Amino acid sequence: MIKRCLILCLAVFFAATAQVFSQDDLMDLFGEEEPKTEFAYASFKSTRICIGQSIENPPNGNLIFVVSHHFGTINQGFYEFFGLDQATTRIGFEYGINDWIAIGIGRSTLKKTFDGFAKIKILRQSSGARNMPVSVSYFGSTAINSLKWQDPDRQNYFTSRMSYAHQILIARKFSNALTFQLMPTLIHRNLVERDVDENDVFSIGAGGRVKISNRVSINAEYYYLIPGQTADDYYNTFTIGFDIETGGHIFQLFATNGRGAIEEYYIPQSSGSWLNGDIHIGFNITRSFTVKQPRRKP
Repeated sequence: MIKRCLILCLAVFFAATAQVFSQDDLMDLFGEEEPKTEFAYASFKSTRICIGQSIENPPNGNLIFVVSHHFGTINQGFYEFFGLDQATTRIGFEYGINDWIAIGIGRSTLKKTFDGFAKIKILRQSSGARNMPVSVSYFGSTAINSLKWQDPDRQNYFTSRMSYAHQILIARKFSNALTFQLMPTLIHRNLVERDVDENDVFSIGAGGRVKISNRVSINAEYYYLIPGQTADDYYNTFTIGFDIETGGHIFQLFATNGRGAIEEYYIPQSSGSWLNGDIHIGFNITRSFTVKQPRRKP
């Protein structure tokens, strides 16, 4: 009799315990989910604000084809058709290796320059489980001037053709309509034209966009040269324009006093002033192609 009572008590205990655990499982099932991390995206429509780099990378597995065209200055008058007779062009490709790293190559008509770059995301603006107020990326590029040597009889070095750009891109998307970005920049030239010219040029850039519709935004950027010989001889670069998104294409139209389509030229070598009418009209046409479908997380 005692044995039967003991077995009955144990059975009741295990049944009650099982019921408690099943209730806990149901509470977990219907309880609140853990907070998720929400990342900011589409801070800019393109990988460029206007002529300068934006915080955006090509999507993972996407190849972007970019054509950048800069006309001459509009103050050249009717004889040069307000700059349309003179133009520089850059053709480039950019590829998203993964969600964090992108690479690119290009060739410009200005000084017959070849360039290559890498853009690496360091931090991403996020909210929720993880709060990060800004996105941060590193951009580094190398440019190679392929013009013929002015004096081929002297000893010339290939490294003299090279220049470099380093930028830290710091951006915050305040809303779907407003994004602001800072771009501390270092430009290094292995060879300069004059003894007084600086091999290292420092600049602080600032840019942003204001979205005025789902497909159109107004963009602007400004590069301030840190005082020195370069700042004495050249002007700070200011660019303003707008983006138009049409399917897989992004069309950017802008006006700038910057010279060239890569950082090594338009930051330290802007010889014209907006006040003097030294304004270049230009545009970028961007087309995106999916080369590799990213793996979906299980």
